Amino acid sequence: MEKVLIIDDSPTQADLLRTILEKDYAITVAHTSEEGLRRAEDGDLSLILLDVVMPGMDGFALLKKLREEAVTRYTPVILITSLSDLESEERGLALGAVDYIRKPFRDAIIRARVNTHIKLYRYRIQVERLAMVDQLTGVANRRRYDMCCRTKWQDAARLKVPISLCMFDIDHFKVYNDTFGHPAGDRVISEVAQTVNKLFRRNTDFFARYGGEEFVAILLGNDSRSAYKHIRNIRRAVEGRKIPHNPEVSPWVTVSIGGVTVIPKSDDSYDTYLQIADTMLYDAKRFGRNQVVWSNEHMEQLREH
Repeated sequence: MEKVLIIDDSPTQADLLRTILEKDYAITVAHTSEEGLRRAEDGDLSLILLDVVMPGMDGFALLKKLREEAVTRYTPVILITSLSDLESEERGLALGAVDYIRKPFRDAIIRARVNTHIKLYRYRIQVERLAMVDQLTGVANRRRYDMCCRTKWQDAARLKVPISLCMFDIDHFKVYNDTFGHPAGDRVISEVAQTVNKLFRRNTDFFARYGGEEFVAILLGNDSRSAYKHIRNIRRAVEGRKIPHNPEVSPWVTVSIGGVTVIPKSDDSYDTYLQIADTMLYDAKRFGRNQVVWSNEHMEQLREH
């Protein structure tokens, strides 16, 4: 059920809005702007109904704060007020409200506008989610990776925990395409991606298609030994699918993986360590492919023999 937050200092007004909407939505009520801000930051809201005239921080000031917070920046807000001047309506819309309803209001108007804006919000979320997914494989795409990687890096630096960056490459992929054709190559990219993605189960794990037959992964919190062990198991899982390859280069489709683990400092560069992971990938190919090569926290190389 969609979640709606009502912020209104009048218990009578808030109860009326709750009565109108509670059959269709999960309603939460706050009677001060400060309480409303806390509740808005806590939950996955589909819409906020906000009274404009409130003591202390009024609805306009609260709306400005909601638009400044990452969690609530895009949550639709409908202003409800007894103010009837056009300047107040223009101000509310300029601050980012999606609608402006004047008191006294009709029940049907509240239901209709809430329903419309929740549908629009969910549609936008769906479109944005699709824009972040690689259409061939169903995993995160390069755009989503570009948006997430710096945040992961900053989290690791702030929390002073290890972060591991990994680069994957399907071995002899050009030979596979030349042997079996591009449609078969697309199916292999998708199958490898799904096999790997299923083994990244934690919320702190991230896996994306980097481009072509390349993938990238980020693990937050693992030391180098546990990260290396986990990625090695993933490599074995891909090999274990026993997808036939051109027997002149390999009996099965396999992947080479390079990675690095570091506890980043404030002056460390994400790009520098991604380049190290890419160098480890190059070494994995140079050493014979179908293996993992890793650089640990001490810049010592771990590799399969």
